[in-house]
Amino acid sequence: MRVLLVAIGSHGDVLPFLALAAELDRRGHAVTLAAPAPFATMADRAGLAFHALGTCADYARFAAEPELWHPRRGVKAAFRYVSALTEPTFAWLAENWRPGEGIVVASTLGLGARVAQDKFGLPLVTVHVMPILVESRHAPPVLPGFPLPSFLPARFRHWLGRGADTYVIGPAVLPELNAFRARLGLPPVRRLRHWWNSPLRVLLTFADWFVPPQPDWPVQAVQVGFPLADRFGDADDLSPALEAFLEAGEPPLAFTYGSAMRQGRSFFHTAVRTCRRMGRRGVLLAPQEDQVPTELPPDVLHVRYAPFSRLLPRCASLVHHGGIGTVAQGLAAGIPQLVVPVAFDHFDEAQRLKSLGVGTALSRRRFTPRRASAEIRRMLAAPQVAQACATARQRMAGGDGVPAACDVMERLHPA
Repeated sequence: MRVLLVAIGSHGDVLPFLALAAELDRRGHAVTLAAPAPFATMADRAGLAFHALGTCADYARFAAEPELWHPRRGVKAAFRYVSALTEPTFAWLAENWRPGEGIVVASTLGLGARVAQDKFGLPLVTVHVMPILVESRHAPPVLPGFPLPSFLPARFRHWLGRGADTYVIGPAVLPELNAFRARLGLPPVRRLRHWWNSPLRVLLTFADWFVPPQPDWPVQAVQVGFPLADRFGDADDLSPALEAFLEAGEPPLAFTYGSAMRQGRSFFHTAVRTCRRMGRRGVLLAPQEDQVPTELPPDVLHVRYAPFSRLLPRCASLVHHGGIGTVAQGLAAGIPQLVVPVAFDHFDEAQRLKSLGVGTALSRRRFTPRRASAEIRRMLAAPQVAQACATARQRMAGGDGVPAACDVMERLHPA
């Protein structure tokens, strides 16, 4: 069959789609991936047909948006970029999709694909890579910038969270989206977080032991497990310098603040001071040189990128922002995680790690060398944390969600 995939976002959003596309290609299907322009080199390395959505300059402006990493205002900044790609996505699908030839697979923010489904009736699979994207009255997620005590009834927390639709998400995206739909003769969308689920099939790419299924999830939703896609990133192996560093001493602490982060200087300065305070070695992962201190001690190494599946099993602990892809790789490595959440799903992922006993969290304000050192030491010394991490590692070894997701897609188009 022919599969057109649409992925909009940063590495954590796009890499799972590269993994899905590669697996579908291996199974003999005709695959094309549409994603932001900077991911073209990764698609080319995987041997995949690629269509660029926007330009590299567009993506750079999106990543550099000052408010992108604000707990509340970040949603508006993100949806400005998403909205700019909605019509180009729709146009690409309108030109390339042919009835009966196959299916379309789109990430949550591939809104142009959802519009195309309403307009042309094309078979669309929506892929949610983050638990926060699925609503539930029984187990509402932790929303950024709007912490609610866990002792409040779940339905009440869900009701309060619905205010995000009315006062944050709706105003950020619906006026432009509905203006476009009106030009196509389509009715307006009332609630984005309900409409963005394809009526045909929704794939949830996180494990059921990490996020238990809920009775009020969409009936068309299928939970397939984490897609471990780090090998499709900027490199598929460790650099010689990083390999030599790992061989030269005890397992280091690993620090990352996400691929798109442009406001991580304070985080990485604190990381270096934490390593010094603890007398531990450290690896700083940041694509941008200007995010890390210019002068690093010899026991701290900066690398632009490293596949986590190769690096993290050789590290003592992982300190990061809380992105779902990083969370999954930390679970697979079986090491404790300290989350310093920024925006979006980070606060929700932090709470889930704490509930599993494999990690903890510090706010950006409280992320200091003294507090970070104390939390990391506590986790490394606690037998119950080590046991919880070992259990998570065993569960992650049970399977990659990518083949299961592709099985679901193939069942939608048996021919």
